Amino acid sequence: MIKTLKCLIFVFLCFATVLNAQVEYEISPPDHIRSIVFKSANEGDLFPIVKIGESFTLSFDDITASEADYYYKIVHCNYDWTPSNLSKMQYLNGLDNQRIQNYQNSYNTLQPYSNYQLSFPNSLTRLKLTGNYVLKIYNSSDELQFSRRFVIYRDAVNVGAYLKRSRDLNTIYSKQVVQFTINSSGFQLVNPQKEVKVAILQNHYWPGAITGVRPQFFSGNQLIYKYDKETSFDGGNEFLFYDNKEIRTASNGVFSVELDDLYNHYLYTAKNRSDFQYTFNPDVNGDFVVRTLEGEDNDTEADYAQVHFSLEYDNSIGLDKVYVFGKFNNFELNEENELKLNVETGLLETTMLLKQGFYNYKFVVVNENGEIDYNRISGNHYQTENNYTVIVYYRNFGDRYDSVIGIGSASSVNISN
Repeated sequence: MIKTLKCLIFVFLCFATVLNAQVEYEISPPDHIRSIVFKSANEGDLFPIVKIGESFTLSFDDITASEADYYYKIVHCNYDWTPSNLSKMQYLNGLDNQRIQNYQNSYNTLQPYSNYQLSFPNSLTRLKLTGNYVLKIYNSSDELQFSRRFVIYRDAVNVGAYLKRSRDLNTIYSKQVVQFTINSSGFQLVNPQKEVKVAILQNHYWPGAITGVRPQFFSGNQLIYKYDKETSFDGGNEFLFYDNKEIRTASNGVFSVELDDLYNHYLYTAKNRSDFQYTFNPDVNGDFVVRTLEGEDNDTEADYAQVHFSLEYDNSIGLDKVYVFGKFNNFELNEENELKLNVETGLLETTMLLKQGFYNYKFVVVNENGEIDYNRISGNHYQTENNYTVIVYYRNFGDRYDSVIGIGSASSVNISN
């Protein structure tokens, strides 16, 4: 009996460990949830990276317009996005699993919807600790609708980041290298090789983050990271864009407009840019901004349009899959944003239901092995303007979670040889 009990306890502990080791990925929303905007007031942020105590907001639409109830939960995570061992009372002041109370129905739009707004900190929920977090949205049946990552930090160390061109002649025209220093003056680091971890993001895109690099040199209170290959990113190319804030007429990037049940916006057909020379074209690094000229409130008066994307097909694509890629759907690749060959036009085409606004997008290729090629169609240049973020994590001996003690940022506009 005792042996059986011990075995059961062991199995339970193993099961709990496996559950705790699961990575908290971002979950895609169902089709009726649209236009998820989750960010702080910091310009250029594609998702919230905020100092503890500062505000950030979530907005989304439910195009069933049924005034459904939605609830939020918050999970604290380790550096590797596995849930931490902390209880909610250790990282929250107040409670989560609360109903989102701020919502309004759309006004004077062909596509009805309910717009939901949620801000943090709020009267019910405040965050106590820094670190990685996941915000989860549930419906009234406690079914997960979608989730999004965010990061809370404090300024305990200073992070200085800068961009260099690659020193490898094979990648000198395509790579951007992030080098940085961490100045820990005033914050004691006993064993930084083990206590400190970093994540480097290009344009806030988590799937492409570089992690696991250690400081190469120590100088006084400074940790120095002067890698070349290990912290390099493809420069890529500037995103394409369109702006349909005027829903009735063609405008920037929109070739023609037709009205059916909803407005149909046909974008200019894109070309393969892989052989084009680099041309500076300011973008918002894949982001989108909801806006309309038909009303005063972008959240509830911006309408939806069927946006038609098209790309010239060429033999370099072969049978590989091509997707429209951007923050409008959190850079995900799914059936809706996959382009299909139209045998009548000879073009790769897809149509997406998107809210009015300014949108960045590009085309990416996925081969038969499931590998994503971000630059085969767009091109790859070291001159491309990209934003980089360095997140510094810290776990002292005996700590039960990874805190975030500093943030650094840099732009490749200032890249040097």
